Amino acid sequence: MTRRQTAADAIEPVALPITSFPRDQVLGRLAWIQTAPIAELKNEWRRLYGKEAPPFSRSYITSRLAYRIQELAYGGLKPETRARLEALGEQLDGGNVVLRRIRADSRPLPGTRLIREYDGVQHVVTVRADDFEYEGRPYRSLSAIARHITGTRWNGWTFFGLRPTGGAA
Repeated sequence: MTRRQTAADAIEPVALPITSFPRDQVLGRLAWIQTAPIAELKNEWRRLYGKEAPPFSRSYITSRLAYRIQELAYGGLKPETRARLEALGEQLDGGNVVLRRIRADSRPLPGTRLIREYDGVQHVVTVRADDFEYEGRPYRSLSAIARHITGTRWNGWTFFGLRPTGGAA
């Protein structure tokens, strides 16, 4: 037995994204983004980007939509600015992809002392510019220190209380 195809069965192609946005509508649209239901935000994403919205949080989607609206209305970054930002990023992390993944504002400042009591013993780690110091030895990651202390695998950021249990950042 075959069933009849309905409109709900048809895959609707995603339209091409819009290429400009009226400047006089920017502020109103930015205000709308803050209160719109997520389903409407995903429709707006399809309209502005020409593809499906990613399965990320509401705050991610709203911030990217706000940027896109302003980009379409006022223009995006100039190629020279984009290239300069890339160069500064390379200088900052030296091309190290591990450092690149760690947001600069989430990493404690060099000189910060992380203190954790485990099995009745207080453990102190000093944050340095490129690594961490524990018991006078350098470690590349907090996870390596947590493994040394506990003998098991731990997320170092969670072990030292820099990230909530469960891995949310």
